Amino acid sequence: MTDRMIRLLIQAGLVLAVIAALPYKVFELDRYFVPKELVLHVAALIIALMLVARRRSLSFDLVDGLLALFLLWSVASAIFATNHWAAQRSVAISISGAIVFWGARSVAERGSYRPILVAAAIAAVCAAALSLAQAYGLEMEYFSANRAPGGTLGNRNFVAHMAVIGLPSLVWCTVTARRPFGALLGSLGGAVLGAALVLSRSRAAWLAVAAFGIVLLVPMIASRKYWRDGKIGGRFARLTLAATIGGMAAIALPNTLNWNSESPYLDSARGMVDYKSGSGRGRLAQYQNSLRMATSNPVFGVGPGNWPVEYVRFAPSNDRSLADDGMTANPWPSSDWVAFVSERGFIPTVALLGAFVILFFSALRCWSELPDPDAVLAQCVLAGTVVTTMVVSAFDVVLVLAAPSFMVWSILGATSGIRRNAREVKVSSKSLGLAATALLLLSLLSTARSVTQTMAMTAVGRGAYTAGWVTGALWDPGSYRINLRVAELYSRRGHCQVARGYAQQALSLFPHSPAARRIARSCG
Repeated sequence: MTDRMIRLLIQAGLVLAVIAALPYKVFELDRYFVPKELVLHVAALIIALMLVARRRSLSFDLVDGLLALFLLWSVASAIFATNHWAAQRSVAISISGAIVFWGARSVAERGSYRPILVAAAIAAVCAAALSLAQAYGLEMEYFSANRAPGGTLGNRNFVAHMAVIGLPSLVWCTVTARRPFGALLGSLGGAVLGAALVLSRSRAAWLAVAAFGIVLLVPMIASRKYWRDGKIGGRFARLTLAATIGGMAAIALPNTLNWNSESPYLDSARGMVDYKSGSGRGRLAQYQNSLRMATSNPVFGVGPGNWPVEYVRFAPSNDRSLADDGMTANPWPSSDWVAFVSERGFIPTVALLGAFVILFFSALRCWSELPDPDAVLAQCVLAGTVVTTMVVSAFDVVLVLAAPSFMVWSILGATSGIRRNAREVKVSSKSLGLAATALLLLSLLSTARSVTQTMAMTAVGRGAYTAGWVTGALWDPGSYRINLRVAELYSRRGHCQVARGYAQQALSLFPHSPAARRIARSCG
């Protein structure tokens, strides 16, 4: 019963994390991030309760140990952060992702991994389908005009990340489908993914697809002797053809996207490895400045989620990562690994990287020990998901966002748990109880924070103009944007004493904010 509930939670969470969004356009991109974080945290909280309820001892392998080290170090780093609200939010995604990973692993150990991979494939196709719907004219208040076609993820790059991370699972579901109709649906899903990946113009995703094909070519050929019948090769060929046709159709069919270039897709292809101009040059400059940030705080970094808080101290005024208001244009750097090393330090970054490396190589060995051919191909999914995740996370953020994090850890847990070589460790009931209590409290705190953030956005979106923002600040005192907006509203009306309080709260969250400092001084 417990395994079934965990499996259903992960399945439902994967799809809901794609669909969940709020209509309040003033909160780009949080109107997408917050509801997806809520889905992740609720699922993780319930999974944690179920895992804790049935455990009387601990069993772990090296991957579990490295992941635990990453989490514990991240929590320690959060204690020293400037902005504890941002730190809590960032660490919460990591903790909830790890819980989902352990939950998926626990059910996969008993052979129930197929439904999770099917759900991951469905979630990837849903993200791509909603993106295509926006590209071809569907208008909804849940879609964003910025970085279209982002669908319910709010950004075309995020759609591409979800699509390419879910691609190995879709391939597996298609070639191992128990019925021909399932294989047909998989091929149609491949066409949808192919079209969305082309329209996204995400160079990181395109590189990930290429890396997936190149790195796994030999393992896929080596796995042929484990194939159950001759249908797998034919189904894979049809899926590849469908994805190719989908991509070509996306280029040929007219859409509502307003690209600035006459040959946007060719230009994106040419710029895949260009680091001397455009966004490639901007990324290199950002990475160099972030590395300076990391070397100045090598042990604990600047704190999880605090990259935008401190980056302005290390970047020149003409840095492309900075907006006109003197703040960073995005709340994260253009790489998960740059974010981890600058925010949490070198040790947890190496620990997480080590976990991914171990998962990759463990997927390619001792196939003869696996129970059936489908499990062998599932190991190719494990290796493929590690490859695609590593590539896109090198050029964009994935593991610090809720929806892709949910997908990554679900797939990795489900596929690595098929033959987990864990060691049983005896732990005193008191120590186990303390660890379980801490985990549950952190999960509960994460869920509560996402709820209050949702309530804050709802208050602003539905309330009277000033009253809505004030109520929003009450629900979410850790929101820099809401506090700054309330300070601006009261400052314009001449209520300096009230405005100064909100401006100081905004400054406590982002000490280098020119706008908050200006209001605080003018009302001083």
